[in-house]
Formats: sequence, C-alpha cells, structure tokens
Amino acid sequence: MRMVVSCTDLIFFFFLLAGTMNPAASAGTPSAGSRNSTEFIRKSCAATLYPDLCYSSLAGYASVVQQNAVELAHVAAKLTLARLRSLTSHVSAAGRGTTGLEHAALLDCSDLLDDAAGWALRAGAEMKGLGKVVGPEVTWRVSNALTWMSTALTDEVTCRDGFVRVAAGTVRTDVSYRIRKVEKYTSNTLALIHILGFN
Repeated sequence: MRMVVSCTDLIFFFFLLAGTMNPAASAGTPSAGSRNSTEFIRKSCAATLYPDLCYSSLAGYASVVQQNAVELAHVAAKLTLARLRSLTSHVSAAGRGTTGLEHAALLDCSDLLDDAAGWALRAGAEMKGLGKVVGPEVTWRVSNALTWMSTALTDEVTCRDGFVRVAAGTVRTDVSYRIRKVEKYTSNTLALIHILGFN
C-alpha cells in the first residue's frame, strides 16, 4: 500500500450549526428527535461539495447519527469504504477478457482502488471512539483520518486518469462514471471529517 499524501483543496469548508438538541423535549417526542437528527445531517451535508448526495446517502442513518458529528463522519467513512470495495470487485471483473491498454488500465485501477479501500478503512478506524477522547489526541486522530481519506481520493483520481490513453468505449465510460461517483462519496466524507477539527 503506497503512502501518498494529497494536497487536495477539496476539504476546506466552513461549518455553522445553529442550535442544539433539547434532551427533555425530545425524550417525550421521538418523532421530533428524528426530525432533529435528519435536519442535523442536512445542515452538516451543506458543508460538502455534493450536499444532495451526502444527505440522501446518510439520512437513513439518522437514528444512529442522532446529532453527533463524529458518528456522522464515521458512518460516511464506512459507506465510502463499502462503495470502494464494491467498485474494486466491479473493475476487477471488468478486466477479465480485455487486452492491451484497456486491460492494463483496469488492472492498475483495481490495485489503486484496493489501496483506496485500505486508506478509507484506516480513516474509519480513526473515527471509531473519537467522541470518547479529549485534548491533542482528537486533533491527531482527525488529522490522520483526513490524511488517509485524502490519499484514498488521490488513488481514485489516479485510477480514473489511467483511462486517458484507453480508446473510448463501454468499459471506459462505465468505469469512469463509477469512479467519479465514488470520488463524490470520498470528497463528502473528507468534508465531514474536516468539520470535526472545528468542533
């Protein structure tokens, strides 16, 4: 697995969250609590480059996330990892029966996506239990998670760039589209992790 630190400019966002959850009020009104959680996700996703995708992919986890920014970033990292693993399998399967530049690009891409999944896994591990730590360790772990997820994004972009020399066709179009979609998930996760550095 290569250690490549990307100097991406995709992760610098400003985040403002107005209001906090009222435990006493929400205890007697679960539906209101659920609405508060989904609204928290919507507001958090507004700090990402792809807010609609962010919200649609994470709203279903409102009961898990509640109004916890750490848990939101953790869930986002796990979803990105799942997407990367699925795409790695797809690209690997697409490479069977291909030849020449197309075969080489798919093989390299599969390796890069496998690496990216490894980085996403490490980023998620940094998020796990982050809410229970304090002080410099928080900054350290958030910084690590940003580095790992940024490196995953770099691998994804490198994978897509590898198809530049491949003749246009179904495989190239399909894989490029899928990679761009995963890049959006990764970018959103980066933004949600970055928010933690300002809390």
